[in-house]
Amino acid sequence: MNPLRRSGGATQALSVEELGARADALSGALGTGGARLEPAPAARAGEVVDKVRERTSLVGGHTVVALAGATGSGKSSLFNALVGAEVARSGMRRPTTSTPTAAVWGSEPAGELLDWLSVGTRHQVEGPDTDQLDGLVLVDLPDFDSRESAHREEATRVLELVDVFVWVTDPQKYADAVLHDDYVAVLREYGAVTIVVLNQVDRLPAGGQEQVEGDLARLLERDGLDRHEVIGTSALTGAGLGELRARLHDAVEHSDASRHRLGADLRTAAEGLSSSVADVEAGIPDRTRAELVDALARSAGVPTVVDAVARDFRMESWARTGWPFTRWVRAFRPAPLKRLRLDRQADGAPDITEHDVRAVLGRSSIPPPAPAARAAVDLASRRIGTAAGEGLPIRWADAVADAARPPSNDLADDLDQAVMRTSLRGRKPMWWALFGLLQILLAVAALVGLVWLVVIALAGWLQLPAIPTFDVGPFATPFLLLVGGLLAGLLLAAVARWLAGIGARKRGKMVDKRLRLAIGAVADERVVEPVEQVLTDHAGARAGIRRALG
Repeated sequence: MNPLRRSGGATQALSVEELGARADALSGALGTGGARLEPAPAARAGEVVDKVRERTSLVGGHTVVALAGATGSGKSSLFNALVGAEVARSGMRRPTTSTPTAAVWGSEPAGELLDWLSVGTRHQVEGPDTDQLDGLVLVDLPDFDSRESAHREEATRVLELVDVFVWVTDPQKYADAVLHDDYVAVLREYGAVTIVVLNQVDRLPAGGQEQVEGDLARLLERDGLDRHEVIGTSALTGAGLGELRARLHDAVEHSDASRHRLGADLRTAAEGLSSSVADVEAGIPDRTRAELVDALARSAGVPTVVDAVARDFRMESWARTGWPFTRWVRAFRPAPLKRLRLDRQADGAPDITEHDVRAVLGRSSIPPPAPAARAAVDLASRRIGTAAGEGLPIRWADAVADAARPPSNDLADDLDQAVMRTSLRGRKPMWWALFGLLQILLAVAALVGLVWLVVIALAGWLQLPAIPTFDVGPFATPFLLLVGGLLAGLLLAAVARWLAGIGARKRGKMVDKRLRLAIGAVADERVVEPVEQVLTDHAGARAGIRRALG
């Protein structure tokens, strides 16, 4: 309901609880958005939040009405006529009004409210007709077109705090650009708490009042105040004062003008912030995240580690299943994982923390990433920032881009530690034990055959009795044991080498998957999650602004 019109209207004042909820929502949006919101609208919104909380905390049912106008409009004379006493100074000297003056109707104390308004000059209205405007606080403002900048600033300051605007103009300045462009048009959202007065109508000839009022109404409509009535008054003759008092009575009687004003303040502040947020967030496509993980894996040396794991598996396979007579040679070859300082046995070892890894093992010996790998990481990070920031205002897009590019040194260290924390081992294949046992048996058979043949040769050379053998066809048993053991061992070693190649590829794929999971966790922690946090903040700020808009 419009508090200034007896006929009512569609506008309903917000409750104190709703005002508080919207102010909290706007405050939350400011806190969440921070520097990513446009500075000027954000500063204005912060002032409005403080104003709403301060105004709603003031006890009492007063309605603050400000008389604002240009020099010479008769604003102070109109103020005195409404008060019924010469309270405000009036005259032709410029500027006429330099400081705000307040008149208070009713017995309820208004000191706290006037202190908040910082209005020092106060007058208590008394008389038989004061009950009609009980609760009204009427403030005569300095001229908003004053030559003194301090006077203009004071008028603007008080206008920010009052509940109802009464724009006072006269037949000579009713079309003044300062009034319409700097005040009425800017405050067009406050039509529910705006009264426009054409003062000094006694100076107009017959029929002139209707013509000027119609032209002023047209200008108000251009300013954004649709179907707004103009009240013609004269402080000299008393014309229109009764209608103006009736409007002020309506504002006081409804006791919701302040809530109309505060609701309009919140809407205006929220609308000012609306351009600081977008309607939706683009999010991070799975494809760009996969590209980032792949680039980080190359930068962290995952291909090098996987190759070392495969070679390490083959070496261990040969050491356990190779020909026993040549295994010792392989002991002189350096272990691939040991050269990279990644030879920790994870299986069965006690749990260690990241701090232990850094303190004891330090960094690995994986070669540093090549420039191409570093460039790929930077490019993948930029693509995440670009994709996630698509459609966002520039400040949010910049915040997303910054979140997607963590410090390279810290990222490299995190990647290295992720590799070091990842288990590069797996269960030992069962065929290792079987092949190892067979190789030992074949080696023993070959050794027995060799000793047997040597004993036979020595017995013949010493002309001792012949050593008995068990011949199989044309071949003697010792010969079969020696040759069969050697040939079967070599053949078994070849089969073991083939199986080791297959197992090395499987082990490499398994470790590659583990490493990419660890790298993916680093990517999420250092890139994806910071970007998503910015997007979450953006969504929260947008929700708060929309809640403030209602």
